[in-house]
Amino acid sequence: MKNTIIEKNLLIHKTKHNIRRFTTTSKWLFLAVLIGIVVGVIGGSFGYLLQYVTTLRLSHPQLLLLLPFGAILIVAMYRLVLHTKDPGTNLVLSAIHSDDHLPLRMAPLIYISTILTHLVGGSAGREGAALQLGGCIGNALGRFFGLQEKEDRNIMIMCGMSAAFSALFGTPIAAAVFSMEVVSVGIMHYAAFLPCAISALIARAIADHFFGIASPYYDILHLPDFTLVSAIQVSILAILCGLLSMLFCVTLHETGKLYQRLFPNAYLRGFVGGSIVLLLSILVGSQTYNGTGTSMIHACMDGDMASGAFAIKIIFTALTLGCGYKGGEIVPTFFIGASFGSMFGNLLGFSPSLCAAIGMGALFCGVTNCPITSLLICFELFGFEGTPFFLLAIGFSYMVSGYYGLYSSQKIVYSKYKSNYIDKQAK
Repeated sequence: MKNTIIEKNLLIHKTKHNIRRFTTTSKWLFLAVLIGIVVGVIGGSFGYLLQYVTTLRLSHPQLLLLLPFGAILIVAMYRLVLHTKDPGTNLVLSAIHSDDHLPLRMAPLIYISTILTHLVGGSAGREGAALQLGGCIGNALGRFFGLQEKEDRNIMIMCGMSAAFSALFGTPIAAAVFSMEVVSVGIMHYAAFLPCAISALIARAIADHFFGIASPYYDILHLPDFTLVSAIQVSILAILCGLLSMLFCVTLHETGKLYQRLFPNAYLRGFVGGSIVLLLSILVGSQTYNGTGTSMIHACMDGDMASGAFAIKIIFTALTLGCGYKGGEIVPTFFIGASFGSMFGNLLGFSPSLCAAIGMGALFCGVTNCPITSLLICFELFGFEGTPFFLLAIGFSYMVSGYYGLYSSQKIVYSKYKSNYIDKQAK
């Protein structure tokens, strides 16, 4: 009799557990699909408009003359709507760590301001804006559906980030992992994996089918055999990319601080910074370093990029983002990594195409501290044939780049060098 009661209680407990698991799974399936659709539409339209204004600027180069005034307009919009200094992507990451308020009005602000940045020729990317856009929308939907637990709202934010990254950049596998990996270096919130994956896949399909945002793919023209000599060459390149990622992060952060010291008035800062970028664009004589520079990556893969292109892009991007323009740092990171890698390959006579690909993956890893995402991005952009090269390069870059990063709100939970808990902010 006693055994029967125990078995009955166990059956009841198991049934309740299965119902709870089914309910939770169904909830996240619904929410992930919803976020994928909403962010896919918004992100797809965002990507389409970015392509349109870039084409418009290239066909009407006189739009560059608006560079001194675009930042002023962006500063005015943020002052009027947000009533505070814009913390950018840092606020999205901070909202996951400490449940900081993530206002929905940030979404239209970053949407409009990034389009304006690309229209007038600011040197910036789009994925940083995507992370803010997707995070704000995911957070707003979580609050709309009354999710009370902080952990649930965090998953909603991560779903939004994955969906927006996937819609705009076209790498859904990497996008699904990136939002989980970038938040806390050393740990990943696997409870968000399925929702993020679903959101990323749906957003990518919508952006591709309805807005024509194709997934990028780059051919490696010459892939050498993986030998001891080629492994050493790739390792040297990866170490240099790790050091370059530190330089890029420091340049971005210090340029912003220098702007603020020299020009405390945000409007004057925007005007001066925009004027400097305009002057540099005139001196260069082309729009090679304006906008994202995505089209230049193909030239890097062919080994046709100027040797110092990576340094010039760093300067353009730092001057643009530091003075008040909005956008992202990730696509410029790819430009910088590809041009540096291509230069390295040309100097050593070692497959500039492969070196450009390695430079992109290694530099991305260095500035984001996300080795798994970096490896997945390499697979989606270049295929699997170069796997041993990518694996080795990303490993070295991750170790060499230290605790520097694009986002100061990123937490380094576990050390890169020992399996110990450190819980510090990225530099």
